[in-house]
Amino acid sequence: MNSFEWNKIIGAVLGTVIFIFVVRMVAEHVYEPEHPEKPGYIVEGVVETPAAGGAAAPVEEPMPDWGTVIASANIANGKSLEGRCAQCHDATKGGPNKIGPNLFGVVDRVRASHEGFAYSSAMKGKPGNWTYDELFKFIKSPAIDIPGTKMSFAGIRSAQDRIDLIAYLRSNADSPAPIPAPKPAAAPAEAAPAAGAPAATPSASPPAASPKGGAPVPAPH
Repeated sequence: MNSFEWNKIIGAVLGTVIFIFVVRMVAEHVYEPEHPEKPGYIVEGVVETPAAGGAAAPVEEPMPDWGTVIASANIANGKSLEGRCAQCHDATKGGPNKIGPNLFGVVDRVRASHEGFAYSSAMKGKPGNWTYDELFKFIKSPAIDIPGTKMSFAGIRSAQDRIDLIAYLRSNADSPAPIPAPKPAAAPAEAAPAAGAPAATPSASPPAASPKGGAPVPAPH
């Protein structure tokens, strides 16, 4: 094969490569995806990162006044919500452990203490009881409250639903956990003086009497 034939082959290869490169550039420009300004779905428990950088500090949720909310909780709704737990937990007295431990009498039970269940090291590493406050935080987002827990449940965002569920779990026991006393009412703030009202001024001290009945002695300023 002479040099002319080789030149034609090399030229054809180079032309094909250039053509593919141009087509690719044009396609990337034409079909460039548009990214939405805000995500259409926010995953619960994920902290958004502000544009300036750094994770936004999570807002601490206030704890309910258990001495008040337990009495008014909807236990029927709580029992219905417990059905979400039934895939992984049994809640009957003497019932078996499943993917998760048995939940009978769980309110105020020592954490990671149910016999026969293999708890994660993360759960065993957090001592204490399942108090009302601890259950309230954990049920909202187990993976955030105790990182490393085996529980893969996404959590319940509604505070009222969590209160109802905890009220039902409390009732599901031989001796329900005691209900705390209601929190004392906040003291009312001192009333501010009305607009335009003159501020009270301390009364002047009366002049001191003369020791021998003479002219009054002026009080010191």
